[in-house]
Amino acid sequence: MIPAPVQNSAFVASHSCAFCKGFGIFIISVFLFSHSFSQNAIYSESYPVLHTVSNADSVAAFKKKTNNSRTWLVSGINAASYGGSLMILSAAWYRDYDKTPFHVFNDSKEWLQIDKLGHGWSAYNTGRASAALWKWAGFSNKNATLIGGLSGTVYMTVIEFLDAHSSEWGWSWADMAANLFGSGLFIGQQLAWEEQRIQYKFSFHSKKYDDPQLRNRSDELFGSSWNERMLKDYNGQTYWFSFNLKSFFPESKLPAWLSLSVGYGADGMFGGFENIAKDENDNIIFDRRDIARKRQFYLAPDIDLTKIKTDSRFLRTLLSALNALKFPAPAVELTKGKLKLHLIYF
Repeated sequence: MIPAPVQNSAFVASHSCAFCKGFGIFIISVFLFSHSFSQNAIYSESYPVLHTVSNADSVAAFKKKTNNSRTWLVSGINAASYGGSLMILSAAWYRDYDKTPFHVFNDSKEWLQIDKLGHGWSAYNTGRASAALWKWAGFSNKNATLIGGLSGTVYMTVIEFLDAHSSEWGWSWADMAANLFGSGLFIGQQLAWEEQRIQYKFSFHSKKYDDPQLRNRSDELFGSSWNERMLKDYNGQTYWFSFNLKSFFPESKLPAWLSLSVGYGADGMFGGFENIAKDENDNIIFDRRDIARKRQFYLAPDIDLTKIKTDSRFLRTLLSALNALKFPAPAVELTKGKLKLHLIYF
């Protein structure tokens, strides 16, 4: 198999995973919709007519009919969401590039693997959203988990096939491994505990540069608006694994919402593999190898928003959706053996 013909791998990689992050934001909006259904799937609310029905067979028949209707609705939602977004993706990213035979591109060492964590986060939250829909449709925890959880990997695999047939990208085994990890984290916990004791979260802080050269390079790579930077600037992204303490220590007096998060980020990246950019004639037009590319590790408290009790279905829905994002809090950072304290870290 031939490698992808990449003119500027740093710029291409930014585009390739930008959709991954954009799809992650899309997942949050889907989860708002899907979880509102799951919150309503309480017998007294979802089937109010059952209060007036005394015959057990009638109750069962009514419930079966309702679940069948919901199954068709959920199937339609998934087909429309996945199909529609793939059409938009194809038009937005691939239309202007030549089609090629299937080929592989090894991007496992790009961006200090921050983009791979983005893939895993998207797959995890896709599964979380989709499984909530299937559970609302009446599926068992196991079936809803498997169908919903694997949908993230299936969806991201389709994107990899589109990459594999585009001249500017290629099939990435590292991306596929990240997708499987994200789906596996959701599925494994849901089957073992029927809850997510370890939440996969995301946070972002905007980076500003006084150096005009770095500012121009960042605008070229990551865009100039805040929303573009959030999706593309790997220097400002942090991915977290948030452990709900009460779920691991049920006999403790810890509050149910308290979590401890371990995070990973990176800084000093102005190119996919190194801080160099070349033009079409292979001339160096940007060279900042003097800037160190740094891995950053974090430890911070967090809030599991799904554990906050409220009688409002709207608030439960909103909190569940927002739980894909890390709550700003004090944090300890470890970078190249040095510790740094942040009073508030985003």
